[in-house]
Amino acid sequence: MDPQPLPVLLQGRDLEVRIGLQVILDQATLAIHAAERVGLLGRNGCGKSTLMRLLAGVDAPDRGEVQRRRDLRIGYLPQQSTLDLEASVGDNIFAGVSDVLDLIRRFEALPHDSAESHTLEHRIQALGGWDLDVRRAKLMEHLEAPPIERLAGTLSGGERRRTALCRALIGQPDLLLLDEPTNHLDTESIEWLEEWLLRFAGGCLVITHDRTFLDRISTRILDLANGKLEWYEGNYTDYLVDKAEREEQAEVMESKRQAFLRNEIDWIRRGPKGRTVKSQSRVDRYYDIANRIPPDRERDVDLVIPPAEGLGDRAIDCVDLAFAMGGRELCRGLDLVIKPGDRIGVIGRNGCGKTTLLRVLLGEVPPTAGSVRVSANVRFNLIDQHRLHLNNERTVIQEIADGKEHVQIGTERVTVWTYLRRFLFTDDRILTQVSQLSGGERSRLLMAKILKDGGNVLVLDEPTNDLDLSTLQVLETALARFAGCVILVSHDRFFLNRVCTGILAFEPGGVVFQPGDFDYYREKRAAILTAAAESAARAEAAAPSALPKKPRTGLSWKEQRELEGMEGAIEAAEAEVSRLETLFSQPDFYQKHGPQAGALIGQLEAARAAVQALYARWGELEGRRQP
Repeated sequence: MDPQPLPVLLQGRDLEVRIGLQVILDQATLAIHAAERVGLLGRNGCGKSTLMRLLAGVDAPDRGEVQRRRDLRIGYLPQQSTLDLEASVGDNIFAGVSDVLDLIRRFEALPHDSAESHTLEHRIQALGGWDLDVRRAKLMEHLEAPPIERLAGTLSGGERRRTALCRALIGQPDLLLLDEPTNHLDTESIEWLEEWLLRFAGGCLVITHDRTFLDRISTRILDLANGKLEWYEGNYTDYLVDKAEREEQAEVMESKRQAFLRNEIDWIRRGPKGRTVKSQSRVDRYYDIANRIPPDRERDVDLVIPPAEGLGDRAIDCVDLAFAMGGRELCRGLDLVIKPGDRIGVIGRNGCGKTTLLRVLLGEVPPTAGSVRVSANVRFNLIDQHRLHLNNERTVIQEIADGKEHVQIGTERVTVWTYLRRFLFTDDRILTQVSQLSGGERSRLLMAKILKDGGNVLVLDEPTNDLDLSTLQVLETALARFAGCVILVSHDRFFLNRVCTGILAFEPGGVVFQPGDFDYYREKRAAILTAAAESAARAEAAAPSALPKKPRTGLSWKEQRELEGMEGAIEAAEAEVSRLETLFSQPDFYQKHGPQAGALIGQLEAARAAVQALYARWGELEGRRQP
């Protein structure tokens, strides 16, 4: 017996949106069901955010309609901030449950024994209204929102983004519409959000460039291209396989169509005498097939990174490096050599010092101890989307040309127009004012503007924000082929795996360097936690037979640092346990991970042991700390 279909929460019928001559949606139809998590993909500027606004009820289509289930509660995270800048962080988050707060105010104004009071009480209970303060506190903790009393107008872009995400999630709505929810989140927060969504009972539509995130949470993929929507079952990996098969079939059909047309055109050119009705039907069939639209071939960014100039044996040498910011020590005793061909990924929680490290390497911030030796041949090129600004009053070509007609790319000299087309700007978009560009187009324009200046050490601070998946893939390939050095800050795990030859991690106990990609760093980190757990277990087992010793009092400097980082270490270890447990709970676990099941079980047991050992160590250090 077939399973019952999930109820429809929202559906759009024959949606049409046009902006000038550009067709955004062309009779697009979709339905989102309860308990499904849909990833919305498409090129930058194709209309993903526009579709999201239509579904959220912010905008209306030119034609067609959006139908929502009665009393549907929607949590919406838009691409651009809509916080009340005059209100506090706490009040902005509670704006996501304004309907529940209205019910609570009505309930509190009624006599206790009224009939409406009992009805409202049950309704508030069903919506989780009695624990809003607890929910807000947990969301703010896991998503690293700024303090509750801060005014939204004083927040950075990342802080506003995290506050808005808390606002979208707090209401536990029936449907979540999330536009780039992982932007400005660190790896731990992203993994927490993944687990939250996997437990979420409602429906979800999400726009994201984070492929690992898509792989973990999505049950269906919705692809938007040329105003049309196409569905794919499964997660991002399933989508890639299915799309490749569909494109291959389309190419085969197009090859057959072209062969038929070549054959028929030869027949038509021969001009057979005395055409019969049968002959005329053959001609009609030819024109019918000739008028069919061939499969669309999407152009990729021909991303150009100018060739790196010679660097010698070493580009950057850090010796016993330490630095601080705002009186807080961020790094101590770092030894690191960066050589030509190295691509270093810098990771860690928000505010731990990643961007400060880049500024120290660039010479903008002096170290508090140690030294940074930069080779005389090094030419830095910084891609920092937060500090570089575009002139909204100029056109795209004016922003790149700066009065010149050509761009020098190594030994190649190309026109500005040709250079911009390599970054996927069509002729009409090249003449468009910068203020009219989408977020993704602005990101591509920033890369085009910065990369034309060359450099042999590229420094990238969150380069993946707002880039679509196809542009990300091309950027990964270009960076992997770059002969110079790359130092990048990113929380995109897929991107780190594709690009990096080493990981520099800001951990609770200090800054550590691990050769290899992100997955290898995680594997080695788990092994260290396992070894620590086994060592603690052996020490505990041997304790009864040991001679009694005078208990130590106080903590050494190293132990004090260890204690300060213990909460973070325990949180990271528990996150690893949760990640592995979630992996085992997936219904297709053995289908996807069967050959690795034994190793994963070992990792889970080791991670659990590590948590226990860390708690034991924490208790020991707390017990010896002098008041």
